[in-house]
Amino acid sequence: MRIARRIGHWIGGAAGASALLLLGGGPAAADVPIGQPMTGEMTYYDDAGYGACGTPIDASSQYLVAVSYQWWTTANPNNDPLCDGISVQVTYNGQTITVPVEDKCPSCDATHIDLSEPAFTEFAPTGTGVVTGITWQFVNSDGTALH
Repeated sequence: MRIARRIGHWIGGAAGASALLLLGGGPAAADVPIGQPMTGEMTYYDDAGYGACGTPIDASSQYLVAVSYQWWTTANPNNDPLCDGISVQVTYNGQTITVPVEDKCPSCDATHIDLSEPAFTEFAPTGTGVVTGITWQFVNSDGTALH
């Protein structure tokens, strides 16, 4: 897991509190809601090194996403179901992209995602910092919402 350099970071809020109530503090592996749209926010990061899935990443040049620590369900994140073909489909202002889950965001609430820099710039300039009102969902890496 990376120690993130946060850019435009925001913690908490009503969306995060309601998500925590719905999740009961974090989902079990079988409870990752594939295909269930969520409304939240996104920030970006540009770290390089090894992501939570144990593979080399470069968030300054690759399309990927770090999701909240609350979605991870195993002691060793390398073995987590999120690292086994799960992506996040993000929609904002009529544009949609799908990016693989490669990392964990240790300070994000359940509805906050941290996109890699190039993925974030598909939606907004990096100077924006935090983008609210996004819709996102977990999907299989082929983009389908069904198991």
